[in-house]
Amino acid sequence: MLHLVDKIILFFINVMFYLSSSEGKTNLQEIVSVSAVLAFGDSFVDQGNNNYDANSGKANYAPYGKDLVGGIPTGRFSNGKTLPDFFAEGLGVKAYLPAYLNPFLQDDDLLTGVSFASGGSGYDPITNKFMELYNLGARRIAVFSAPPVGCSPAQRTLFGGILRMCAEKLNEAAHLYNTILKQQLPTIASRLPHSRVAFVDFYNPLIHIIDNPKKYGLEVVNRSCCGTGLIEVNYMCIKHSRTCQDDSKFLFWDNIHLSEIGCNIFVNQSLPGLMDSLL
Repeated sequence: MLHLVDKIILFFINVMFYLSSSEGKTNLQEIVSVSAVLAFGDSFVDQGNNNYDANSGKANYAPYGKDLVGGIPTGRFSNGKTLPDFFAEGLGVKAYLPAYLNPFLQDDDLLTGVSFASGGSGYDPITNKFMELYNLGARRIAVFSAPPVGCSPAQRTLFGGILRMCAEKLNEAAHLYNTILKQQLPTIASRLPHSRVAFVDFYNPLIHIIDNPKKYGLEVVNRSCCGTGLIEVNYMCIKHSRTCQDDSKFLFWDNIHLSEIGCNIFVNQSLPGLMDSLL
């Protein structure tokens, strides 16, 4: 039986800074039909808008994008495909979700979805944003929780001590925020008739991956691939930086953002539950 889902909004809200295994893959195209994916948020879902925004962090230089077709940096904050790409692909929409500000954008790209996200962007009160999206026609909205920010290589370096442990105080703050967010979403959804608002846990799945790296074919989860893996991000992760020999073994590409394989693993874990919530 085919269920029509129409457009899906991926809404990332992060409050601080900002698969090598095919297990769990589901052919969702057999049960759903999605016409477009639209992404809003920060650098986790920025597909290159930062290239055209003077106020954003940048990822439009090597070695960013080294594993994309042609090895060309596009402004994605990763070595290859990112979360929006894998969600769009998994939903059968298209293989790559483009940036809205891309000057080469085609009409067909707009019809099937784009990312409006911008690296380094802040966040606004979500109730107002939901109403704006709803009034524009959005009926399926996925809200991603904050990640375990204390387990990023950046925060391990700053606050994790000599053993570079996760910064638990930061994780506790993210967990508290996620709890409040999850409690508020049903109230917000009740004000949006004929809509579905899904909470996507971006915290616990990453913790599980970090605690069980070998299960997913990973070897390094406490350092990033770029440079020393301790401090490099944005302008510090440059073409002259030494990069790891095999980025498919690293959960993080730079000291904040997931690698392509990390994004793939997370999406494979999350997509079936997301669709259940939105149908």
